[in-house]
Amino acid sequence: MLELDKVTRRFGERIAVDAATLGIPAGQMVGIIGRSGAGKSTLLRMVNRLIEPSEGRVLFDGRDITRLHGSALHAWRASAAMIFQQFNLVPRLDVLTNVLAGRLNRIPTSRALLKLFTARERALAILALDRLGIADLALNRADALSGGQQQRVAIARALMQEPRILLADEPIASLDPMNAKLVMDALRDINRRDGIMVLCNLHTLDTARAYCDRIVGMAQGRIVFDGAPETLDEAAVRSIYGTADHALDESITSTSIAVPGGLPAFAQA
Repeated sequence: MLELDKVTRRFGERIAVDAATLGIPAGQMVGIIGRSGAGKSTLLRMVNRLIEPSEGRVLFDGRDITRLHGSALHAWRASAAMIFQQFNLVPRLDVLTNVLAGRLNRIPTSRALLKLFTARERALAILALDRLGIADLALNRADALSGGQQQRVAIARALMQEPRILLADEPIASLDPMNAKLVMDALRDINRRDGIMVLCNLHTLDTARAYCDRIVGMAQGRIVFDGAPETLDEAAVRSIYGTADHALDESITSTSIAVPGGLPAFAQA
């Protein structure tokens, strides 16, 4: 269970997130929606403490994450893997090495600095890429890939962290509809098959409705809606966007494209 207890973040006099309170059970896929500047990205980054809360607490299975320091904080950030809109790959490195970078929080510093990965780690990286349908690109440079392919590499890298939570910050905002669908199908497959909690910031309502068990709406830093997709009515949309005519301009349907393969649980590998 992930719990946010009156979590607030201030930047000077501006309140980016205002007393956010949520309880998210294990295995749930949650879409966080709202206008740009609503506080979605700040909220996600406070979960793994890329941004520190000004007030409030973040708890996971009863453990106060906001009190962690040093190696304990390092381990938590590995457990709460982040997927960014701009992929954050190393362009000049090949795909396999970018995926293996997901192990850097899990291996000794000496091995990390020398990029000494075991045969098992390399095999797991290939399996992760195969699961996402891009194992054939393992030796290609990251900057030679399309945006959708790069985002799937970023997801494979996140899987290598052995996460308990995936935090996806606008993962499809820069992608065309087909690639956006492939990425969202992959996130849902990970959520359903592996039971990993997914928190995903999204711009469009139809994507959130198609893929998420639960929708959280934010406006001006506050949580103004929290419920099942089918309860997101006109009044709720107005409270989030200020209008009931928010454009549903992403051509993603709820029909999944199969994601080949399956990544074994790391603990059993």
